[in-house]
Amino acid sequence: MKAMILNQYGSEDLFEVADIAKPQVKEGHVLIKVIATSINTVDTMIRAMGDALPLSPALPALLGMDFAGIIEEAGEGVTDYEVGDEVYGCAGGLADLQGTLAEYMVADAKLIAAKPKNLTMREAAALPLVAITAYEGLIRAGISKGQKVLVHGGSGGVGHVALQLARYFGAEVYSTGGGDKQIALIEQLGAQGINYKAETVSDYVAKHTNGEGFDIVFDSVGGENMTNSFEAAVLNGHVISTTSMLKIDLTTVHFKGLSLHVVFMLIPMLYNHKREQHAHILRELSKIVEAGGLTPVLDEQSFSLEEVGKAHARLSSGLGMGKVVVDI
Repeated sequence: MKAMILNQYGSEDLFEVADIAKPQVKEGHVLIKVIATSINTVDTMIRAMGDALPLSPALPALLGMDFAGIIEEAGEGVTDYEVGDEVYGCAGGLADLQGTLAEYMVADAKLIAAKPKNLTMREAAALPLVAITAYEGLIRAGISKGQKVLVHGGSGGVGHVALQLARYFGAEVYSTGGGDKQIALIEQLGAQGINYKAETVSDYVAKHTNGEGFDIVFDSVGGENMTNSFEAAVLNGHVISTTSMLKIDLTTVHFKGLSLHVVFMLIPMLYNHKREQHAHILRELSKIVEAGGLTPVLDEQSFSLEEVGKAHARLSSGLGMGKVVVDI
């Protein structure tokens, strides 16, 4: 089968076309004909950093985590799926799990679910990693109807899903963006846009919460922006972080009595730990999508399998809007 592999880690132009053996299905797994995949920041990190990350596959590496496709064969013990079923999930591309940048992949049936009926394969492939991350974070923070939720980076991959899910759960949603294009998308998706370049944290906390702070702050930006999240949260509020690999002063967290929820959705894949939770979340997400509560935003540019290097460059450039998708 055709695949795009890395024989060394580094720049996005190192992907090479290869003809490799079609994988064999095994117990508890399904063989999937991959139709589309999407690029996530963690994919670009693995490609660029290689062995510096403990989750990187051994070389030659077959990357790619998200997918949408069609089941071609079900392994022993798989009872929820049949040949021909359209499914989606996040099931490979790290450690010893084969990635999605190939015509076929074998995936643990606990990491997949039936594709939302009202989405194309390209749209479905854009969702798994970012949507599982957003859903897990909001549920762990105890989101409820009527709360005020702030999403940092609402035009990005995780952010644009988090703000839609927060609205679906009945919250009053606000979101930061860095320009007119970003704010336009945020408001199109139903949140109140905040231009962080034009307003300080104290400005928008005073304007939108009477100075009290937001009940939940979903930080999909990370880094030094974490301090902005702590400042924006209400007393005893909740901060969700998807990018918290830094040293930071937690004094504000202490004196405001905040709860910090770090979401690292790759844990079930890496450690084979409670993988069935991902299938459950994906099923719940399919219901939300089919009810009209969540629509993935795809970048205006599309890429073929052979152009995966360009797809990585597009995501890394910061010029894209929504998810970058690759057609297999």
